[in-house]
Amino acid sequence: MNWFKWLVFGSMLLAVQFKMLSQEEINLYPNGVPNAIEDKEYQEEAEVKDGKVIKVYKVSKPTLTVFRPENSNGTAVIICPGGGYGYLSFDKEGIQPAKWLNEHGVTALVLKYRLPHDGIMEDKSFGPLQDVQQAIRYVRTHANELHIDENKIGIMGFSAGGHLAASASTLYNEVVYEEGTVPLKPDFSILVYPVISMEEGVTHKGSKTNLLGENPSKEEVEKFSTDEQINAQTPPAFLVHATDDGAVPVENSLRYYSSLVENNISAELHVYNQGGHGFGLKGRGSSTGWTKALENWLKDFGLCD
Repeated sequence: MNWFKWLVFGSMLLAVQFKMLSQEEINLYPNGVPNAIEDKEYQEEAEVKDGKVIKVYKVSKPTLTVFRPENSNGTAVIICPGGGYGYLSFDKEGIQPAKWLNEHGVTALVLKYRLPHDGIMEDKSFGPLQDVQQAIRYVRTHANELHIDENKIGIMGFSAGGHLAASASTLYNEVVYEEGTVPLKPDFSILVYPVISMEEGVTHKGSKTNLLGENPSKEEVEKFSTDEQINAQTPPAFLVHATDDGAVPVENSLRYYSSLVENNISAELHVYNQGGHGFGLKGRGSSTGWTKALENWLKDFGLCD
């Protein structure tokens, strides 16, 4: 099967898998995507392996895929998969965490957000932020039908998805898409080997370039360095990282954690000697089983069974 046929086949299986694995896939913008430039040649693609959608590319129509637990405890978590703002690691950093959260009574919603691209966005730096804010808006507005507490809505992100989750936690007052007056601040965040800073030498170069371009201004770098945007209203956070992460330096999580502590925000940070980058739920080396620490943290806040 050649490359083109493989991508077409993957795109077909993507829709099938959503139908099989989730109760509902929600169009975030039924009245049209904001900040959008129409490009009919820009079509969503997927990488499929063993019947699973591993990665998703070229997202132009953002969605939320809902995974409901057998017995909801009222908590909801919106999940932002990583992929350097170039693709979405949809299975390992989306579906798998959603299933784990379901096991603990948490309603999980996997966000398929737009990946920054000048060809489909008037301002690509704000595209993903618009989508995550709209996801929070949707979940909070539909709390009753989702059987959740509107004051127990968290955000979870991996790698570049961690940057998006941290942006949602610190830039919730940014007016990037106006639709109603629903509070857009998440109640807590879970940041897994996140990209936090846009500063050279600390950031993940690919994520920074994809989001802000080759030559961002000093103001853009500061705005999207989420550790610099923390204040006394920032929600509590759980962070996990590996010292030997060769893609996203552990300093990213250290900076976010330190800034939370300086602002008297409840925070928990787990740094493991081994794990590298992209270890997902299972961990790697000494980070294996890190989800037990997350489970305990969620229980401390009354967020999981």
